[in-house]
Amino acid sequence: MEDVWKKFEENNITHSAAHHLLAVKDLRETRGYARVTDVARYLNITTGSASTNLKSLKNKGLLIEDDNRFLDLSDEGAQLASAVLKRKKVFFDFLVNVLKVDPEQAEIDACKTEHLISGETTAKLEKFLTAHS
Repeated sequence: MEDVWKKFEENNITHSAAHHLLAVKDLRETRGYARVTDVARYLNITTGSASTNLKSLKNKGLLIEDDNRFLDLSDEGAQLASAVLKRKKVFFDFLVNVLKVDPEQAEIDACKTEHLISGETTAKLEKFLTAHS
């Protein structure tokens, strides 16, 4: 039997990396630009920490940095960020509407799992929610 625990290690990005991608996405949408310092402020972390994490995302091809040091999501990064947001929303809706979890707690739990649940599970949760709404 396949080692299930290894599947956890195969996830594309960490929780922190997901939030860095989402920060760049949100900053680009709300301000029109994102720099390392903006991401650090957005996430309330040090510039050095943001720089290290963003460099890793650039090395994975998820972020692009231009000559003026402005950040943008690559096509793959944008798809991943959208998938993370969708998973978070679907799981949040399931927690609140089906399990009747308090919305504040559901937000926390959805945030914790947004990058961990599979696309298959997300699709099945979404189908379940549609069928039961």
